[in-house]
Amino acid sequence: MSANKHTPSTKHWKVLKSELVFDEKWYKLRRDEVELPNGKVMDDYYVSVRPNVVLTFPVTKDNEVIFVRQYKHAAAGVFIELPGGVVDDHEKHPEAAAKRELLEETGYTSDDVELVAEVIDNPTKDTNKIFFYLARNAYKIAEQDLDESENIEVLKVPLADIESLVLSGKICVSGSVALCLLALRKLGK
Repeated sequence: MSANKHTPSTKHWKVLKSELVFDEKWYKLRRDEVELPNGKVMDDYYVSVRPNVVLTFPVTKDNEVIFVRQYKHAAAGVFIELPGGVVDDHEKHPEAAAKRELLEETGYTSDDVELVAEVIDNPTKDTNKIFFYLARNAYKIAEQDLDESENIEVLKVPLADIESLVLSGKICVSGSVALCLLALRKLGK
């Protein structure tokens, strides 16, 4: 059985009504009225309508992984993460967004970018997917090109140190944790 397919005993909810109740640049919220398989109606199921996201594990030819360190306001802390961001509306392929975000945040690029996994971020309340990429032989071609709200420090971390940083909690953002472990496995580490 495929993990993302429903079994015959699991049924979809029927959407009776759906309306966008909050629509701002950085956040959209939808209110759905749904009928559950048992016939019960819920008129207040809220869903965050979020764009798809990309995250990249960039490894240089010297076996260093490029990370970013930055302040994240919602969690009120500074975090070490893999480079990534939103897939813009005009980008037809997530790989293009992954390369763009990597270049903007770090100044690095790669000619060898591979999709590692496509995952669902939070299927209970969010609509978006995250596309995980491995970028081999990443190299620097430019300086960072950041938005005015961004203050991002670029870090080079030896590939051999990644697992211990994840297991010790120094890398603790869920997408980065997942991609680090998947990329290490893919690289045979």
